[in-house]
Amino acid sequence: MAVLYGKVCKRGGQDWFCIPACGTIFRMNTDITNDGVPPEPAGSSTGVAVADAHREKKFFGQPWGLANLFGVEMWERFSFYGMQSILAFYLYYSVTDGGLGMDQAAALSIVGAYGGFVYMTSLVASFLADRVFGSERTLFYSAIIVMAGHVALALIPGYVGLAIGLVLIGLGSGGVKTAAQVVLGQLYSRTDTRRDAGFSIFYMGVNIGGLFGPLITNAVWGWGGFHWGFGIAAIGMAAGLIQYVAMRKTTIGAAGHDIPNPLPKSEYPKWIGGTLAVVAIVVTLIATGVIRLEWLSNITAAIALIAAVGLLVQMYASPLTIAAEKSRLLGFIPMFIGGVLFFAIFQTQFTVLAVYSDARLDRNFLGIELPPGLINSFNPIFIIIFSGIFATLWTKLGSRQWSTAVKFGVANIVIGCALFFFLPFAGGEANSTPMLLIIWVYFLFTIAELLLSPVGNSLATKVAPQAFQSRMFAVWLMAVSMGTSLSGTLGGYYDPTNADAEKTFFITVGVVTILIGLVIIASKNWVAKKFIDVR
Repeated sequence: MAVLYGKVCKRGGQDWFCIPACGTIFRMNTDITNDGVPPEPAGSSTGVAVADAHREKKFFGQPWGLANLFGVEMWERFSFYGMQSILAFYLYYSVTDGGLGMDQAAALSIVGAYGGFVYMTSLVASFLADRVFGSERTLFYSAIIVMAGHVALALIPGYVGLAIGLVLIGLGSGGVKTAAQVVLGQLYSRTDTRRDAGFSIFYMGVNIGGLFGPLITNAVWGWGGFHWGFGIAAIGMAAGLIQYVAMRKTTIGAAGHDIPNPLPKSEYPKWIGGTLAVVAIVVTLIATGVIRLEWLSNITAAIALIAAVGLLVQMYASPLTIAAEKSRLLGFIPMFIGGVLFFAIFQTQFTVLAVYSDARLDRNFLGIELPPGLINSFNPIFIIIFSGIFATLWTKLGSRQWSTAVKFGVANIVIGCALFFFLPFAGGEANSTPMLLIIWVYFLFTIAELLLSPVGNSLATKVAPQAFQSRMFAVWLMAVSMGTSLSGTLGGYYDPTNADAEKTFFITVGVVTILIGLVIIASKNWVAKKFIDVR
């Protein structure tokens, strides 16, 4: 029998037995079972649970740490979606109306590129969590960065505040989005039957924030102007951060404190220097006009595509990937393409549909002119209503439910058809489109989202090679990033002032998306064959 030597160390005010040779830790007095065999290590890089005294407190039958993570994620999404709901208007509204007076195509390109950037920073957050800070500290620092970004947007006028704010919020939101779920997973053991329910409750926090963020931010914008709107987003994030810090020690415990693969300190200068060099080059190219603002969404999409292709090729070529896993990677490619096109349409709610609601929508309600960004609250409302229904439906159907390829195909068909409902109102006057139309379109968007987005998340975990689980999920995030960026590109082709151009836009985008959906459905047998034992 091999003998591993270790030592007693302190973590979170508790005694732990640390084994440097294998990078694991056990709580003193509580982790040794009656037969002398220690259970799975707490806080390990495999995402094993931290089952300590904090689990004695319950939040809807869940570890009390879920309540803290639920709160910080809710407030972060409140601030994120609240700010994003008024961002496009801030960029292209005239200076006299409180905006920056930017060209509309450039403004929508920035909105799309920013959305794609947030998903790309999830990769950076994963690196920092795995190699530098651990996921819990990554979450904490990211929340601070998000708040600083909203403060910059609220207090620093002009393009300087815009640049600082969006970069900080993008970096921080990617960190919160990634690290919070990793920490949440470590509150449970792998066999804990409460895990899925806990993540469902956590997801509810996302949608509550997404619902009230646009409502309150738009109301404050209408009352005091854009910077007041950005300010309320900053206050929301501050509330989430204060709550997290107040409950941090008593609810999170040791979850997320482990650094699975520490980066040697000798490597720090190389990584820091390289990062600063890239930032300096990008800033210089944009500031000097070499990279035009209208190109940002395309550039972001291209970077996401290159990253996804590189990750797929690396996994496929790796000797650690067996033949069956390589087959599943090939079958994933049509799903990736379908995901990109879907999110390119779905995320137009912050670009094309934002302009549409501003230029065409009748927003008069009981004699009050509602701000255009309020439409971004419709999707979270429908998600809250229908997500449980879809989960129940798939559970009831079991093996009789649609395959993943069919779900992806139908999602693209539904969202493509949704665009056709704008055609009768193309080229109309201001306030000519009834609010019920946009509600109906958002309902269809939500149905399509529930057919594809959570299914895509699940699929990425099912087809991932055993050696590259996180990397495969990163590929799926690149599909979301690429599609979100392209929503800004689509905004550059949308012209609400020309009836013919507007009809052509909706027909072209709708038809292309429907055709892609039909192709994906037609490929279901090939995809099923490549997936082998995955539906």
